[in-house]
Amino acid sequence: MAKTEGKTADGAKPASGALPDPLEEATRLVEVAEGAGIALRATGGVGIAMICPSARKPPLARRYQDIDFVMRAKDSRKLSKFMVEIGYVPEEEFNVLHGQRRLFFLDTDHQRQADVFLDAIEMCHRLELSKRIEVLDSTLSPADLLLSKLQVVKTNEKDYLDAIAVLADHDLTADDEGININRLNELCAKDWGWWRTVTMVAERTHKFVRELSQGPDGGELTHVVDRTRHLIAELERAPKSRKWKMRARVGDRVRWHEDPEDLDH
Repeated sequence: MAKTEGKTADGAKPASGALPDPLEEATRLVEVAEGAGIALRATGGVGIAMICPSARKPPLARRYQDIDFVMRAKDSRKLSKFMVEIGYVPEEEFNVLHGQRRLFFLDTDHQRQADVFLDAIEMCHRLELSKRIEVLDSTLSPADLLLSKLQVVKTNEKDYLDAIAVLADHDLTADDEGININRLNELCAKDWGWWRTVTMVAERTHKFVRELSQGPDGGELTHVVDRTRHLIAELERAPKSRKWKMRARVGDRVRWHEDPEDLDH
């Protein structure tokens, strides 16, 4: 998707005052937004790196550029005003067209974009988050961060590295202290499409981390191989809804997911 370079009303590019490090900037934005009465939570690779030490060292370390957030749609106007006040420039055309579900703001100092999802992350599936935004103080929960990566059908290396980081640093649990397996099953045991994508990408992730664990710096990831297999087994074992079973009969003959590129137009 083409991005437009934002400017102020008089045509000047304002200084955002943003921090150079994207993780530090994400933390700053969450904190100052909280002070303005806005519950803003980091997601994506930056959000994962904020709560996963494994993401910040080899072999999972990678470069981060843009910052992704989630917030409640009811606060979108307040956020738009707030972002301008702190020096970010709105992507006017995109925000007019898609502002009911997603907003873009540009940090002109670092040519970095803040991508804000409203109520849900809509990629290959819709990950509803309006009731889960404040589970943690700065980011989405480990389960929701993992789901945001396992819902990507056309998975790339960054997605694998991010998903592995979550699995490396968080156990599978029955609550949000770790990767809440009940949260995953809430989606996957009721919706065959979600289950199909998550289990498919989890299998790919299992293969990716198995190979990674055999390379340089990979010795600390051997437990992720077992944890990923455990995750897949839990998703298989969970009782499925009647709707899930009916859709399973159709299987892959009908497309079960959206194309994220279509959602940007």
